[in-house]
Amino acid sequence: MKSNRYHFVTHWKVEATPVEVYEILEQAEQLPRWWPAVYLEVKTTKENDRTGTGREVSLYTKGWLPYTLRWQSRLSTKNPPHGFSIEAFGDLRGRGTWSFERDEDGIHCYITYDWQVEATKPILRYFSFLLKPVFSANHHWAMRTGEESLRLELQRRKARTLEERNSIATPPRPTFAWLIK
Repeated sequence: MKSNRYHFVTHWKVEATPVEVYEILEQAEQLPRWWPAVYLEVKTTKENDRTGTGREVSLYTKGWLPYTLRWQSRLSTKNPPHGFSIEAFGDLRGRGTWSFERDEDGIHCYITYDWQVEATKPILRYFSFLLKPVFSANHHWAMRTGEESLRLELQRRKARTLEERNSIATPPRPTFAWLIK
């Protein structure tokens, strides 16, 4: 495997149904609102075609480290409420697949994200041979904040009163925010 290629498989378990999780994660433009530590800006640049796929979004993202990524994703497959796949291009090039499965207890949803990507941003492409463990740790940090942020978003959506909703913590914020332009 080339040093700038990465393969991550992330597993989350949240108190929700696959339908609830699908509805949240499939709405790409909402990511900066509920997962702001990673998604700084998301804009739809192309709508879905007649098959319900093909939507493209432009993403401005970051992890814990003080660098940002600009990349695009294209919705390549969807299987509501069980998951969807994206193709990535730009500073990252590859494929990501979200899968949602209801736990046998009927209360929880198992979430798997399989992310196979090649880093094309120069700092990542040229220094992965040396800093791959650091860049990998950065991805793992981003996904931990994603799980935490998703739990909070689910709580917000299930809140019965404004008071209950206002008592829910805000999601983690971006690190090194002063460097973001």
